[in-house]
Amino acid sequence: MSKTPQSLAMLGAKCPRCRRGNMFEGKTYRLACNRININCPFCGMVFEIEPGYFYAAMYVSYAFNVAQGVSICLLTWLLTGNTDSPWLYLSTILTGLLLLSPLNFRYSRVILLYLLSPKVHYRPDLDKPMIRKPD
Repeated sequence: MSKTPQSLAMLGAKCPRCRRGNMFEGKTYRLACNRININCPFCGMVFEIEPGYFYAAMYVSYAFNVAQGVSICLLTWLLTGNTDSPWLYLSTILTGLLLLSPLNFRYSRVILLYLLSPKVHYRPDLDKPMIRKPD
């Protein structure tokens, strides 16, 4: 029985316990809303372990934003060589961070659950394909 690698499950935003169910409804850049499921549709794990649990994801998201802002600033400098215009840097950083915000929202919660939560453990017995019963 093959097990889903943690890196692939994290990239796909799958449940950290079974690595099969989706953590989020819909696509990342959907125009409606980017909402996390209450329970895993596969194993039933409750994603918000305690009330206010995902407030800690703000710190992870903040770290993402700082790293992305510095990277965008360096990339802008490498591509343009401009050191005179603060408006060029301000506009590229803000535009880049705005475009990356849905990814930050998603993956800050994924990293919080996978890497920073001592209460959440992978259960290999749940990592198996769903068997569909004939109708």
